[in-house]
Amino acid sequence: MKFLLMLALLFLSVAASALQAAPAPTPRPRGFLFFRPAPKATPPPRLVTPPKRLSSPTPPPRPTPVPTPMVALPNYNEETSTRLQIFLDNRNFGPGKIDGEMGEFFRKALLSYKRANNLPTTGAVDASFLAEVPVAYTNYVIPPEAVNFVGPLSSRPSEQAQMKALRYGSLLELVCERFHAAEAFVRKLNPGANLDQLQPGDIVRVPNVKPFEIEHLREGFMPDNPELAGRKIVIDTHERFLEIHEGDKLIAEFPITPGSRTLPAPIGTWKILGIATLPWFRHDEGVLNAGVKTDNFYNLPAGPNNPVGVLWMGLNKPHVGVHGTNNPETIGRAASHGCIRLANWDAARVKDLVTKQNVVEIF
Repeated sequence: MKFLLMLALLFLSVAASALQAAPAPTPRPRGFLFFRPAPKATPPPRLVTPPKRLSSPTPPPRPTPVPTPMVALPNYNEETSTRLQIFLDNRNFGPGKIDGEMGEFFRKALLSYKRANNLPTTGAVDASFLAEVPVAYTNYVIPPEAVNFVGPLSSRPSEQAQMKALRYGSLLELVCERFHAAEAFVRKLNPGANLDQLQPGDIVRVPNVKPFEIEHLREGFMPDNPELAGRKIVIDTHERFLEIHEGDKLIAEFPITPGSRTLPAPIGTWKILGIATLPWFRHDEGVLNAGVKTDNFYNLPAGPNNPVGVLWMGLNKPHVGVHGTNNPETIGRAASHGCIRLANWDAARVKDLVTKQNVVEIF
């Protein structure tokens, strides 16, 4: 009997140990019997595309200033220098006022002409240049109608506004501007002549250049010329030249005065809004000194001695334009009020080389 009791206790002990070693039962999931709910699917990660950054439009490339190379010019005599200046002027590469001297603007015009015509940019001059101007000087007989372009002058805007026109102050001034010449040079060509008392019928020796004929100008606006729509004006304020381009071709160049330190020419890309010949001028000290219109102004009549000369080419920049001058001796040297100033004889040619809506690049 004891043996059987001990055997039963041993069996119970082994069974208990086995139960302790067995794994714990898996808890039954909640819900219907025999149904195990599927685990919730983890949503795939969302691919977030970063918003596109809107890049600002790339501005059109602007011309890079190319300094005119300093080249040695031959020591031509006065007559040969005059013939070369006339050659360049007749080809619309303005050397500045004709004075028989090998100066800065002559050098720039010569090199620009050579560059435009794929010639070596040296100071040497092809004989064909001189062949086009075999005679340096000619005689100009002052016609009777010339006196119609001469009248009283004043430096006071209040008095200018009372005049019918701002004409030449003398026949000598008319002669000099007509033949693109410095007054001192005309005096030199006419020793002993009383040029300050010229009269119709008098004969004056002048450079043999294509004359600027103010009698052909009329007060008004130039019509659009679709044939010139692809042209562009490039204004180099460093070299002080206005260039006219047609595609990749440089077709003309003229010396300028480009603004001042106080009111510099506006750097950027503009367009021509209109071209007026023999314009009137609104003399407003606020605009001239600060670019701001005021109620204190004078309307100055047309004429070669108008402050903007014989031409106003307005840009889509308020109060800024390309224009002529009443003092061609100062072109390239004296400052202007933020505008681009040309000699009247050059301004009169520019109007025929461009048209409304042409691009004007100032740099």
